[in-house]
Amino acid sequence: MIDPKIVREHIDLVKHTLKIRKMGDAVDINKLEELDVKRRQIIATIDELRTQRNKLSKEVGVLKQKGQNPVELMEKVRGIGDEIKKYEDEIAGIEETYNTMMLSIPNILHESVPAGNDENDNVVIRTWGQKQQFDFTPKPHYDLGTELNILDFERGVKIAGARFYVYRGLAAQLERAIINFMLDLHTKKHGYTEVFGPFIVNDDSMTGTGQYPKFMDEYYRIERDALSLIPTAEVTLTNLYRDEILDGKDLPIYVTMQSACFRREAGAAGKDTRGLIRVHQFQKVELVKFVEPETSFDELEKLVADAEEVLQLLNLHYRVVLLCSADISAASSKTYDIEVWMPGLNRYVEISSCSNFVDYQARRARIRYRKKEGEKPVFVHTLNGSGLAAGRTLAAVMENYQTKDGSIIIPEVLKPYLEKTV
Repeated sequence: MIDPKIVREHIDLVKHTLKIRKMGDAVDINKLEELDVKRRQIIATIDELRTQRNKLSKEVGVLKQKGQNPVELMEKVRGIGDEIKKYEDEIAGIEETYNTMMLSIPNILHESVPAGNDENDNVVIRTWGQKQQFDFTPKPHYDLGTELNILDFERGVKIAGARFYVYRGLAAQLERAIINFMLDLHTKKHGYTEVFGPFIVNDDSMTGTGQYPKFMDEYYRIERDALSLIPTAEVTLTNLYRDEILDGKDLPIYVTMQSACFRREAGAAGKDTRGLIRVHQFQKVELVKFVEPETSFDELEKLVADAEEVLQLLNLHYRVVLLCSADISAASSKTYDIEVWMPGLNRYVEISSCSNFVDYQARRARIRYRKKEGEKPVFVHTLNGSGLAAGRTLAAVMENYQTKDGSIIIPEVLKPYLEKTV
């Protein structure tokens, strides 16, 4: 959620943000302004009435001490109380509508985010490595995996439905190796603390990171229990500190977690229907940071570098892309996507998305920190990124390390992990 002062004092910036994000219908700004004016008027009225009631209550106390029975004055106090109750009931409804609308406003974009209409307007910042060269036509991972009997899509569909799959043998072992390799890299070299938390969370958690209420249809929700399957460990990790005030001396905080992730992919009909690229369940290693506002955009660059190093050590060619205004998530202020080259698919595929949410998530989740003892707490800045999506990393390794005879060469950095499992 953005700072309410921005809506009140810089409404043109909010309107501009909605326009360049192509989200003009996300919220009725004129109605929001009217509600804000009305709620502040009612709050001021309630405060004034409370002041009057307190003053009269003290007078009642004084008169009673003198042995008098101030019936009329007491009746006036009760009348003011009834009036306060009436205004409190009125503002409760206004506050609910106002807060829902505030939660629907996307984050203010960083000045470096390019304006654009769709993903075609994203900007390639840099590339790393060279595309793998083959003396044969490389196969897509789903054909390779099926022929090697390590990917079983038919049985995945039988068990759960479309966009589900089963790993067998080497595929299961290789993804486990990839996950352990990534966790070791991020914890031993990059300074993250490994966490293992719930894959099922409450609505407050999904609201805190920005999935609810606006995008509720995109996720798996267990209505009976008011719980949801996480779309990413970002939800679990960010909500570790929901409703808490952190000590500034503890910042920055870096945490990482491996989890299964669950997504409906409701808006992806017809896209990547084969293979591991766009599925309903997958594994991912997530990176989350809690930092001071002054450092958050520098921390974003470091976060991207942490994710990039996974691909560099695997010797996989990739590019880093800065997302334009219309392609960035509603909660993010600035996002880089890392796209790995998939020779079998003959295209780049997003394998990590790294974002700075500034104080947007922290306001929703009420995560603050106190710089010094006795100072007023302020909101932290939160960042997250994939470090990386394990299934897509597996697919990239399979496609880039395939041989003419249909086998797969194991990358050097993964061999120690496979030796422990095979």
